[in-house]
Amino acid sequence: MNNLFAKILRKKHINHKHPAHLKKCLSALDLTLLGIGCIIGTGIFVLTGIAAANQAGPAVILSFIVSGFACAFAALAYAELSSSIGGCGSAYGYSYVAFGEFFAWVIGWILLMEYGMSIAAVANGWSGYFNNALTAMGIGLPESLSKAPSLGGMVNLPAMVIILIIMSLLITGAKQSAKFNAAMVFIKLLTITLFISVAIFNVNPSNWHPFMPYGWFSTLPDGKTVGVLAGASLVFFAYVGFDAVSTAAEEAINPQRDLPRGIIGSLAFCTVIYIIVSLLLTGVVPYQELNVSSPVAYALQKIGFQGASAVVATGVITGLTTVMLVLYYALTRIIFAMSRDGLLPHTLSEVNKTTNTPVRVIVFCGLIISLIAGFIPLGTLAEIVNIGTLAAFVIVSLGVIFIRKLHKNNKATFKNKWHPLIPVLGIFSCGALMFFLPLETWRRFLIWILIGIVFYFVYSIKHSHLNKKPA
Repeated sequence: MNNLFAKILRKKHINHKHPAHLKKCLSALDLTLLGIGCIIGTGIFVLTGIAAANQAGPAVILSFIVSGFACAFAALAYAELSSSIGGCGSAYGYSYVAFGEFFAWVIGWILLMEYGMSIAAVANGWSGYFNNALTAMGIGLPESLSKAPSLGGMVNLPAMVIILIIMSLLITGAKQSAKFNAAMVFIKLLTITLFISVAIFNVNPSNWHPFMPYGWFSTLPDGKTVGVLAGASLVFFAYVGFDAVSTAAEEAINPQRDLPRGIIGSLAFCTVIYIIVSLLLTGVVPYQELNVSSPVAYALQKIGFQGASAVVATGVITGLTTVMLVLYYALTRIIFAMSRDGLLPHTLSEVNKTTNTPVRVIVFCGLIISLIAGFIPLGTLAEIVNIGTLAAFVIVSLGVIFIRKLHKNNKATFKNKWHPLIPVLGIFSCGALMFFLPLETWRRFLIWILIGIVFYFVYSIKHSHLNKKPA
């Protein structure tokens, strides 16, 4: 029994070095644009409408602010750990140093769910906008090919196809993917600027009354949660992205300096954009009408700007593409890290010598996630993602406290000045947002963790590379 505990609690040293297989090619600007490319997407263009209509009303603005604060605390923790520990495993790698192998495996397993489901959820939103654009041109797809079975269709074909296209792009290399991301981010920001410039002159202040129709928080008889805090738990999905920047550690040219800049800079920029857009969106259209898969385009059509709506739809399609690109990139790097440590099959960490990318894991993820995107609807996916993201943020915030205590002489390039207040606030704020999620989401989350624990004791504990040599 003592030997078992020793195995599951074994840790990597904070200065543990991995063989350099991935090419260092990403600058501070690349990292910041990766963060912006990933963060601004579903939150503004898709979930804003759903959260306003079903959970928070115009007070969805407050939901974004609450989530933004929770993320800020977590972002400072990610910035510190990314500069002191590094590695492409993100929260998984940090937990390996702070808490030991078993806890690292559990958080890694949660990250697989978080990023995998995120990609599928965004693909659902992308599909809604893409079909909206096709319909405007008179060549829209039938419901049987654009909706999941539970929504009356057969398969969401556009969602499946876009994931396979991104899979092909990622195979070509990190720098090529970063260049594509930068171009798409420019179009995305141009689109947001267009929406703001049109919407600001068409706001009807009466749409903001009542401002908080669902109050702060309550639970309906069917178990559904509503209110500003429930909305915050849902729109938290909009902030998934800044943590993805940390998975680029092994491909960053100067990770100790540039990762904190990319993480904090992208989060601050995007939070301001979210507040402005959600304020205008609920001011232009009554919140009750925003429960659609493409609320921004719908809002512009509602006030008669058909041309602007088409441009926005185009920008949204490119914007959501970058979200999927960065999330997909992050997922493959986390699986790469777990495989390299022996906790997943070794074949998933093999790097193609020509492209310097883990081609096998990229293809593996593409095939599985495309099937999920084709057959599971958006709402269910978003709530599953949120609980996984929040759990990761809690663990990373806790990890900062442990690392500071265990490695007092650690010379991290970035250290927040308000320690331990910031990580403690991160733990409590993210933990509270987890509490506000529906019971059904918790049930699915716990089932996923149990499956992961079984996999660890059946496979991972036996194949861990720490069996062969000390950390």
